[in-house]
Amino acid sequence: MFPYLDRGHINLQAEVRRFALEAIAPVARELDETGRFPWDNVKAMAERGWFGVPVPRELSGMGLDYLSYALVVEELARHDASHAITVSAHTTLGTSPILAFGSDAQKERFIPLLASGQVLGGFGLTEPGAGSDASGTRTRAVPVDGGHSITGSKIFITHAGVGEIFVVTAVTTPGEGHRGITSFIVCKPTIDPAEPARVGVGHRPELPYSTGVTPGAREDKLGWRASDTRELHFQDAWVSEDQQLGAEGEGFTNFMRTLDAGRIGIAALSLGIAQGALDEAVRYTSRRRQFKRPVWDFQDVRFSLAELAAGIQGARHLTYHAAWLKERGLPFAKEAAMAKLTASELAAKSARIAVQALGGAGYTADHPVERMMRDAKACEIGEGTSEIQKTVIARHLAREYAS
Repeated sequence: MFPYLDRGHINLQAEVRRFALEAIAPVARELDETGRFPWDNVKAMAERGWFGVPVPRELSGMGLDYLSYALVVEELARHDASHAITVSAHTTLGTSPILAFGSDAQKERFIPLLASGQVLGGFGLTEPGAGSDASGTRTRAVPVDGGHSITGSKIFITHAGVGEIFVVTAVTTPGEGHRGITSFIVCKPTIDPAEPARVGVGHRPELPYSTGVTPGAREDKLGWRASDTRELHFQDAWVSEDQQLGAEGEGFTNFMRTLDAGRIGIAALSLGIAQGALDEAVRYTSRRRQFKRPVWDFQDVRFSLAELAAGIQGARHLTYHAAWLKERGLPFAKEAAMAKLTASELAAKSARIAVQALGGAGYTADHPVERMMRDAKACEIGEGTSEIQKTVIARHLAREYAS
């Protein structure tokens, strides 16, 4: 798609598309119904390097640009959002904070394991009383014996069970609001070592595991059901001082910057769902006959799907442009929020229209559009709700018009 994609982008896109068709599409329904984490495909994606697409080669990544990462997420989500969020949460939330704010020693210690997919990473920000208001963090980190003891709970944490390396926020200076929040790298063993042992990725015993870190029960979610989501509890979990990520008091600011980048990933994931829903709707209405002619021949059907196609292309421009800006070190927070807002709401609309276009068939599990409809809702919530995106955009507009 001119001017964003070069031949390397197009080749990567085609490779991910083939994999999704061959390895993900055949198992997506069963994984959704059972909630089983897709360890076999995680291994296959790790072997292809897709857990470290934008990570430098010297740290075991692919060394590609951020748009390449967005393309991987988009193509995976075209067939299953659970696979896409597994890559997206790992890359932008679990890996990128260490890459962006970590010391050289921290990068050398943790990034190669994450970028190669040897272990999965996660991001611990949301709490029972601190969702959209992330500055309301209550988890505490108290200096103890050359490190910190962390006590508290995080909720809705992707990979809380299966993951082993997490970046989490905790209050180090009470009473200072967001200025009193610091981030830490916390490690724990995967909850089910048998599956990582079987496939050969997911567990590295040499990691500095902290006692007192306990994942909760797997969340029974509306969508993204094959993605591992749980609470993560900390009870006097000690981490050494060399696992503090960034300067004290900068955890909140750094996490907000992480979320800016993460919104590009969710926008790409939303695009994949929207495109997948449109694909299914066009295929079905082209072959399904009513009143002695294909459903596609009815103008209202063609027009609604044409409108979706135009919307998807527009959202794709927004998303690719945000990734382009980020890659070049230019301001992108407003554009990322615009892309995430537009693409996530479009995903929900696309899935809904696809279900309607398929009629009764679309309401059954025989077709993936009902799963896409459930998966799309999470895109309007994760990495900041639609309301938060509007707040971010409005804040940037106010600054621009005041200058």
